[in-house]
Amino acid sequence: MKYTNKIILVTVTFSILLSCSTKKDTLINRNWHALNTKFNVLFNGKEAFKEGVNSINENYEEDWFQQLLIEPIKFEEDKISIPTFNSKIKSGVGFNKNSTKNQKEQEENKATTPFGIAEEKAIKAIQKHGMNIEGIERNSQIDDAYLLLGKARYYDQRFIPAIEAFNYVIANYPYANLINETKIWRAKANIRIDNEEFAIESMKLLLHTKDTVEVDLPEEIKEQGYTALAMAYLKADSLQQAKKYLAKSTETLNNRNQGARNLFVLGQIYSSENKKDSASIVFKKIIDFKKAPYKYKMHANIELAKNATTDSSSVAVLKKLQKLIKERENKEYLDELYYQVGTLYEKKDSIGLAVNYYKQSLRAVSGGVKQKTFTYEKLGNINFKHSNYLDASAYYDSILRIAKDTLDLRIRRIKRKHRNLASLIRYENKVIENDSILRIASLSREDQEVFFQNYINNLKKKDEEAAQLKLNQQAFGGSFGGSSLQSNNKGKWYFYNSQSLSFGKTEFQKIWGNRTLEDDWRWSSKVSLGVANKDSLQVTRRNSRYDLVSYLETIPTSQGEIDTLKLDRNNALYELGVIYKEQFKDVKLAIERLERVASLKPVKELILPINWHLYQIYTGLGQNILAIKHKDIILTDYSNTKFAQVIRNPDQPIEEEISVNELENIYKEIYYLYKQNKFEEVVLEIDKKLPTIQDSKLIPKFELLKAYAIGKYKDKETYKIAMDFVAVSYANTEEGKKAKQIVNQLSK
Repeated sequence: MKYTNKIILVTVTFSILLSCSTKKDTLINRNWHALNTKFNVLFNGKEAFKEGVNSINENYEEDWFQQLLIEPIKFEEDKISIPTFNSKIKSGVGFNKNSTKNQKEQEENKATTPFGIAEEKAIKAIQKHGMNIEGIERNSQIDDAYLLLGKARYYDQRFIPAIEAFNYVIANYPYANLINETKIWRAKANIRIDNEEFAIESMKLLLHTKDTVEVDLPEEIKEQGYTALAMAYLKADSLQQAKKYLAKSTETLNNRNQGARNLFVLGQIYSSENKKDSASIVFKKIIDFKKAPYKYKMHANIELAKNATTDSSSVAVLKKLQKLIKERENKEYLDELYYQVGTLYEKKDSIGLAVNYYKQSLRAVSGGVKQKTFTYEKLGNINFKHSNYLDASAYYDSILRIAKDTLDLRIRRIKRKHRNLASLIRYENKVIENDSILRIASLSREDQEVFFQNYINNLKKKDEEAAQLKLNQQAFGGSFGGSSLQSNNKGKWYFYNSQSLSFGKTEFQKIWGNRTLEDDWRWSSKVSLGVANKDSLQVTRRNSRYDLVSYLETIPTSQGEIDTLKLDRNNALYELGVIYKEQFKDVKLAIERLERVASLKPVKELILPINWHLYQIYTGLGQNILAIKHKDIILTDYSNTKFAQVIRNPDQPIEEEISVNELENIYKEIYYLYKQNKFEEVVLEIDKKLPTIQDSKLIPKFELLKAYAIGKYKDKETYKIAMDFVAVSYANTEEGKKAKQIVNQLSK
């Protein structure tokens, strides 16, 4: 019996050893290696691959403001594709079955990512279990290993080695059950290396016969193939073909994730083409698709709101969005939902409701940065449209502070708009500041004391509330936030808590110093001088902001200081008038600022340009009585100026008959005369040319050169008048700004 057992044991041992051989084509060998490949090496490789794909899907951040990518993965376009495994045994595969131990150690060290592990397992399966005998692979699982190898390299952004692996499967396993899937992956890899023509050709061969009749393939393969075709046509900028195959890829919707995504991209394409009805049909299909991921359903509702074409449809969409806002599971989408509701109300000219919803969008806890930039932009544009430029500038500033992609064209446009508002904001703040100081300076001493005492009282109240709030937060921190302050006295009122009480005393002394318990203890005079520690000295210095005398001392009293404040304010008002008139075309605010500065008895240098701008504005508005009033001032008091000449003999607009290049040459010739000190000739030549180039952008350059020439041979006053004309008439040009600087210097 023992002898028989030994024989059986030896026979089984030799059978196992023989079955391990990859050189013998026997049933036992084939099945043993196939089972080991499938349920051991490849199983682990596929699990690692799934982990990598799931990680990409979970960490991928969708940009719902842009057209989605069909495949939710972003590759680095500048990444160089270098095969991880360098030695070769089979053409294009990129590994060596007989690699050295040192090479194997290097390969193992490189397998640190899920896709690296998947690639390593695929190579291990091919190296250890491949049964290529007489040019024919006997292990039925090796084609799966090559496919896994190619897919892992694809996600590792090594497309050329991936294509080599796919080609190996197609060339050597033409009848494998995964051959169609391999062809689809090869097409996707070719799309990634800008070889979309090959991808389109190969996918059409897979999906159609010669006369374009569809081949009978499994629905899953058709969906993948049509999706790959849509990717290729989008890469080739052929939207019509892309739409066609996106629609075909969503006929069956077996893959709920990719199907919902393809529908969403199709709807976005229709929206970009302004085919709102077609887009709405597609987005409704997503909403009705029960298996679609929730994120696509939510954003399909939002896209429906964007594509609402009639009042009735917008009302229905508005009700749906408001219903979605109330549902708890939509908490992470509140910023987008509030924003879209605000947009619908803005379209209905319900600006108050729109602003309210935009602000709720900003307050949403789940708000994303890009969504906030769009919301701030909406609020900024609304305020800009209603001439609330200070608030508009604040909203634009908020965008620039949080925007991540500062190279985005939209952000750059907002940046320019914000920069254009900078001068306006500076002058508006100057007017507000100087008006406030002048108003306080005009009060009696008693009224000034009352004003500042009220200010100090309000300041103290706010400081006390802030200090108490901070103290309460610290004191109750143990109850609600796990603070150590109450760790030894849980359940006690915080005044009975020794740690909280000690903390409160310290905080009080930091803010108020040492005070005696008596009425009016807040006054700075009540601070105890007995303990002159660092904190109390710091508090005494900080609390000088509560000192009435320090405020009274800042009030300007000399006539020189007051005159300077008035001068700066008047100059700011004039600049605002010009900015509103020339830059923002806001004639209402331009009139307000210019009329106000005119009533404040400005310096002599401002009277002429103020009346000139008001004359132009009222003439443009057709308010002839007011226009005549300012015209008479110019003709009476400034009859020898260029402005008076323009009013008496208004030049009729003449179409420019000279090209820009010719004008530049003419300018160079006249400038050459200027360099030769022929100043009178310069003025004569420019006067000849100006009537023929009234619509040219080069006029300011000619006018400035003429003013320079006048200054060279005429008196200072004439030179100043010539420069003043350039500064006022072309205020928003570089030449106008340069002329204004010269006028300011001449006025000193």
